[in-house]
Amino acid sequence: MRLSEALQINQQPVLKTGRSRQIHLVCGFSPLHLGTFIKAHAKLRFPGDEVNIIEGLFGDLEGNLERAREQRFDGAIAVMEWSDLDDRLGLRASAGWGSQILADILQQVSSKIHRLEQRIIELATEMPVALVTTTLPLPPLAQLPLAQTGSFELQLRCNLISFLIRIGGLSGLRLANDSTLALRSPWLNRHDVKMELHAGFPYTIQHAAAVAELSMECLYPPVPKRGLVTDLDDTLWKGILGDAGVDGISWCLEDHSQPHALYQQLVASLAESGVLVAIASKNDPALVRQAFRRPDMLLKEEQVFPIESNWGTKSESIGRILRAWNISADDVVFVDDSRMDLAEVAEKYPGIECLQFPPDDPAGVVELLHQLRRHFGKSEIREEDRLRLQSLRSTAELQQTPSAVVSRDFLARIEAKIKLEFSNAPDDGRAFELVNKTNQFNLNGHRYSEAEWQAYFRTLGAILVTASYEDRFGPLGKIAVLGVRPGPEKLHVDIWVMSCRAFSRDIEFQILKRLYERFGVSRIEFSFHPSERNGPLQEFFRVFFPAGVPADGLELTATVFEHNRPQLFHQVIESSNG
Repeated sequence: MRLSEALQINQQPVLKTGRSRQIHLVCGFSPLHLGTFIKAHAKLRFPGDEVNIIEGLFGDLEGNLERAREQRFDGAIAVMEWSDLDDRLGLRASAGWGSQILADILQQVSSKIHRLEQRIIELATEMPVALVTTTLPLPPLAQLPLAQTGSFELQLRCNLISFLIRIGGLSGLRLANDSTLALRSPWLNRHDVKMELHAGFPYTIQHAAAVAELSMECLYPPVPKRGLVTDLDDTLWKGILGDAGVDGISWCLEDHSQPHALYQQLVASLAESGVLVAIASKNDPALVRQAFRRPDMLLKEEQVFPIESNWGTKSESIGRILRAWNISADDVVFVDDSRMDLAEVAEKYPGIECLQFPPDDPAGVVELLHQLRRHFGKSEIREEDRLRLQSLRSTAELQQTPSAVVSRDFLARIEAKIKLEFSNAPDDGRAFELVNKTNQFNLNGHRYSEAEWQAYFRTLGAILVTASYEDRFGPLGKIAVLGVRPGPEKLHVDIWVMSCRAFSRDIEFQILKRLYERFGVSRIEFSFHPSERNGPLQEFFRVFFPAGVPADGLELTATVFEHNRPQLFHQVIESSNG
């Protein structure tokens, strides 16, 4: 992004429906263009919102961290350079670089790092924090030739790395990746010495743009894609399976097909982290099954569902995959070596991300791997992520059972168990994730920032309700989330989402039944808003409002609920926390 582009973006009008976002920029230098770029990226991330960048005092990183903690914002970006650990590690100090000075610097840096560590820990408990560290070179402090490193610099870096290791696992803290920054901002183009000395701003415009982009991606990570559909021939492996046979395809260094092995490795890694992986290939199904039985296959057949190997169009195969996954095309990436097949799928499903596998360009394959990591990367892998594929298979098995749709006796025999947890603490990452990515069974489609999520529960006294589920087809993990506020006569439900994996099991009826019983109310009021995508939730409410679901002020009495609900067979376990 150019500075002129950032200024133009920052001048865009705020919508009446937009909200105000406050982001604290915490650094020890004058932020200048860095604040401009951060604001521009925030406005791109939240179009129509008012964005305010709150800056601290020059030369006081520690104090700025403390002041940021005292005010609750939507998030904070902290940028730490060597001079923040000791002024003498920058260019604006004139205290000398003799051996005794260097020894004193090491001592002071160790003490300063521990104080900063405590401030960052405190800040990360109040709001999400993105931390960018030491992007600029050290000045030539030591007596060694520039080609050598010595004990002083190694001890400095050891102190810094130890600090980052200690705080790296903090909930709410995201560390910017040095390697990613290096790809976007080459080392020689980072430091503006003249600007640092004259204005206290040490970055070139290009480097400020790169730091702003990376820190915003850390603070507000993009929602990861959920499914990867991949071709086989000249993509997952080198060669045409129908021509070369099972033994003729390859993915190894010896056969000059190592890029396909790298791709298999990444796809298998994505599957292990909970990404849905499917095959869409024009191939003989029997040959495909034989190929997956090869012991050297890095991607295993059990990591893939479904496998669409046929002679139809790729868009037809992808249509069946989307229905099996029950997700939208916007959540999916399709990889194929054929530009024609990619174009055909893109025309049928404009929301899908279509990426070409370049079999004759190893560097292009490596770039593709980076693109896939960007699309699917997540800060944390949860148990529900690992259960996703298993639950999809079990759901497919359930739907193939003829009695699943018509027989209450079938539901009585699947040994269903629901665990409901009631908590005053909103520190549930899976619940937050589910609310922000669920569309079909979603009460109103409202998305929450981390600060809004925390404020809803802590300020309004709301209760977080989560539901986990399992039956004889397997566990689904945590599949439903509610935010409720008890009142003297009725219960207010502001948040209600449920994973599509849990459909057709009457879980939503059992949840409502338990809410009436637990809170002893005769009415439940829902903050319901119909949308184009929450059709399944609207269908649920039509059970109780056959003449039409009210768009505003939807209220359901316990009498109407009991009269219309089906017979329920779940074993329910309840627990409270806080």
